[in-house]
Amino acid sequence: MQQNDMTITELLAVVRRRRWGLFLPAAVIFLAAVAVAMLLPSVYRSTATILIEEQEIPANLVQTTVTSYAEQRLKAIHQRIISTSRLLELIQRFNLYADLRDTYTKEQLVAKLREDIALDFINADVVDRRTGRAAPVTIAFTVSYDGRDPGKTQQVANALTSFFLEENLKDREKSAEGASAFLLDEADKVKAELADVDGKIATYKEQHLNELPEMLQVNMGSLHTAEAGRDRLLEQLSALREKEEYLQTQLVSIPRAEENKDKTAQRLKDLKLQLANLQPRFSEQYPDIIALKAEIADLESQTAQAVTTGEAPDNPVYITLSAQLASVRSEIGSGRQQVQEADRKIENFRRWIAASPRVEEGYRGVLNEREGLSRKLDELKQKHMEAKVAQGLEKEQKGERFNLVEPAQVPEEPSKPNRLAIVLIGIVLGAGAGVGVAALREFADTSFRSPEAMARATACQVLAIVPEILSPGQRRRQRLGAMAQVAGFFTFLVAVGLVLLALKVGWLPLG
Repeated sequence: MQQNDMTITELLAVVRRRRWGLFLPAAVIFLAAVAVAMLLPSVYRSTATILIEEQEIPANLVQTTVTSYAEQRLKAIHQRIISTSRLLELIQRFNLYADLRDTYTKEQLVAKLREDIALDFINADVVDRRTGRAAPVTIAFTVSYDGRDPGKTQQVANALTSFFLEENLKDREKSAEGASAFLLDEADKVKAELADVDGKIATYKEQHLNELPEMLQVNMGSLHTAEAGRDRLLEQLSALREKEEYLQTQLVSIPRAEENKDKTAQRLKDLKLQLANLQPRFSEQYPDIIALKAEIADLESQTAQAVTTGEAPDNPVYITLSAQLASVRSEIGSGRQQVQEADRKIENFRRWIAASPRVEEGYRGVLNEREGLSRKLDELKQKHMEAKVAQGLEKEQKGERFNLVEPAQVPEEPSKPNRLAIVLIGIVLGAGAGVGVAALREFADTSFRSPEAMARATACQVLAIVPEILSPGQRRRQRLGAMAQVAGFFTFLVAVGLVLLALKVGWLPLG
């Protein structure tokens, strides 16, 4: 039927006509919600609150070796606690899920326990001292367990709390011990490397003993001394050679024999005298000068041959000069050897000085390597000492720690289901369903219920209205039905009131 704006009278008439469609779905859904709220098992939650306290000793005095964030450590500990072995141990210890063991596998029981365990973080905005800006920091956390038995719920929650406290202590001590052991191992490795470098330095020094940088000034001083000594030797050698020539000249002019009128010597002396007289007056090409020189050379050769033939001289002067000449020649030979030795030394010093920059570069390389390793070893020793102190800090529980501020209690009321919410949702859904069913039936009905509706639909004037003629039996049944409807409506209202009262006063747990 066509509908325009509906009056209040017509709306009440619709409610009266569609009362069963309106109230029956509402009653059914409400009763179903009440049944669900009453039949769902109560689940209790026991919660423990643990505070994360900072270390007692200031960080600028003792640095802890545990550098991970509290939330990160908690998540890692949580994963270890909800491992299959740990959860199976809890299930066996507290006889959890006894009613499900016949139908659930171990994996399903463990998964069920994981779902019933909750870890929640409590954060607060803390100002960072370095940046000066506030950032959320985990200052505490809660460990909860949901179960049907309040007593077991508390026991399991306390057991989980103990796991968190114990695992945190173990983690921190293990981390501190691991840091100390790692630093000690690294220090041992650096010591071995340092010993190897010391061996390299010793070998390098042995191979380049005179070319090392610290020998440069010594080598330069030694080179200067050696060169000065060589110059003195050369001067002495030059003087000895002059003396040798002088003695040779004297020796030639002295006869080997003691006879002073030896013909050869006298003849040689006379020839030299004649040559001395002629040379100032004539050139070297003058025939007499050439002849005199040739004869003088011949006589000197004879004299020298006589000396080399080993004829024993008996002239004391000759013998003395010969001894002096032999001594000078011996000194000349020794001087030559000394000059050669000085040359070798000078050459060595020059070679060592020339090689010094190259050797210094290599030497500085191994020294720098040793210095770096030495610094690294000192740093590792210092860090190891700090790690040992931090290890003691963790063993004495003076570092950051978990403090149980609120242990798990036996829950007095279930945490779920929220029965009041279920009932209220049932009321809302029932009302909506009743209105929807009544509206659908009303819009699906094409009959006219009033003269005005017919007039609006047909644009014709209604001349007369003939009411429905009921028999006495129909009227009686109609009255009984109306009474039953009124009684049912009031019964429904009383039931709703009683349920709400029971939930309010605690006859039924709210959850």
